[in-house]
Amino acid sequence: MTPAQQARVGELIRQRRWAALATVSAEGLPDASMVAYAPDADNGCLLFHLSQLAVHTRNLLATRRASLVIGEEDSGDGDPQVLPRIVVTGRCEPVVHDDPDFQRLRAVYLGRLPDAEPRFDFSDFLLLRLLPESGNFVGGFGQARRLGAATVQGCLRASAP
Repeated sequence: MTPAQQARVGELIRQRRWAALATVSAEGLPDASMVAYAPDADNGCLLFHLSQLAVHTRNLLATRRASLVIGEEDSGDGDPQVLPRIVVTGRCEPVVHDDPDFQRLRAVYLGRLPDAEPRFDFSDFLLLRLLPESGNFVGGFGQARRLGAATVQGCLRASAP
């Protein structure tokens, strides 16, 4: 991956806050939903703050596997097939309140999504981190690249402002 492509992935991640989360149910069925996310550049992961009442959260807690699809916004003009996008696939883990990194990760998440602060007082909400294992970047038509964990984490680190 070229430095320009890596910078483009970091920019794409930084520009968006809302993406499609794909999970797998305990029965092995696919499920997708839209979630807010925040990149944690220090650890090269993505953060979610999700309700345990939501199907996607229950799926994550049961199987730990997920993909997050982040794409450039479609303006309604031209061919949407050429819009840049990144799929980050990995393992999700809850960040419990007594985790030494909880307060820092909470601050990272709220720095990106400050209106979420009241939900940190709700007992059904969990802070989760998606630890990248692979990715797929499409920079435009015919510009697809499969990415390893280290490359995805490097792109996340490059997403720091």
